[in-house]
Amino acid sequence: MLLAALPAGREATPATREQVLRCHTDAHVDRIAAIAQETWLDGDTPASATSYQAALLAAGAAIEAAATGSFAIVRPPGHHAPADRAMGFCLFNNVAIAARAAQAEQGAARVAILDWDVHHGNGTQDIFWDDPSVLYVSLHQWPFYPGTGGPGEGNETTVNVPLPAGSGTDVYLRAFDGVVAPAIEAFAPDLLLVSAGFDAHVDDPLAMMEVTAAGFLRLARGCRGLAPRVAAVLEGGYNLRTLPGLVEAALEGFG
Repeated sequence: MLLAALPAGREATPATREQVLRCHTDAHVDRIAAIAQETWLDGDTPASATSYQAALLAAGAAIEAAATGSFAIVRPPGHHAPADRAMGFCLFNNVAIAARAAQAEQGAARVAILDWDVHHGNGTQDIFWDDPSVLYVSLHQWPFYPGTGGPGEGNETTVNVPLPAGSGTDVYLRAFDGVVAPAIEAFAPDLLLVSAGFDAHVDDPLAMMEVTAAGFLRLARGCRGLAPRVAAVLEGGYNLRTLPGLVEAALEGFG
């Protein structure tokens, strides 16, 4: 439904094992590759025999988006996956793999990641916590799953902006203008990657935020001048009726 509603794109090339291993352990990659039947990796994360290839394609699409300044429309999402396990619908951390590929293969020394998914991207935060070359900034509902990213949690290159349930477009835009944009501008990245989840939308069934389509357009528009290259990777968004319009609004904003 989502792909059918969007302008024509192109199919991605799967990420290589080497590219995935820049962010994940051998044991975790082996575990996903070995799945031969339908199973649950945790209480939220189903997988099957085709999941490994789907996860490689998602990561590969994120890498290509980073290289070309595009929007990777992917499933499974990625931002909950730390180095050593699957979590919260996520198998491999697509945006983290894209950031590492941009540094190793595309000449981007400094990468900023803005995560506006309604859930905190604990996996992305964990992967880059001790890395001064990657800035991670997250806008998310708090308190909420996965329980990380609360007030005061962060360091010089980890900026969490926890927002209360019921926050709408105005709250998000104030946080963007007051905290997010200044942090990214001060970091001066070569590349900005957006973990673009749309589950903060007012009609999403898995959260309690009130951001509108116009709000996502304005968030995306605000990203345009924050780095020489801006790309996005789809994370959450669970109302299949509204998701195509929200992605279209963000695409318009990214320009």
